[in-house]
Amino acid sequence: MIRKLKGGKYRLYSRKKDEKIGKRRNLEASDIREAAEKHEREVQYFKRALRGWRARRG
Repeated sequence: MIRKLKGGKYRLYSRKKDEKIGKRRNLEASDIREAAEKHEREVQYFKRALRGWRARRG
C-alpha cells in the first residue's frame, strides 16, 4: 500500500497490520511514486519466489 506523506514523499506500507502494534509496517519511503510502485512489485515477487523455494526445499 502506497501513501503520500505531507512532505511530498511516498511511503510503502505492508498490506497487513502488525498484530503487536496494530499498525502497518513501513517498507520504504521514496521521492517518486513510480519508485515506490517498483519496490512494491519487487517485494511481491520475492514473497512468491521465497514461498516456492521453501516448498521445493521441503
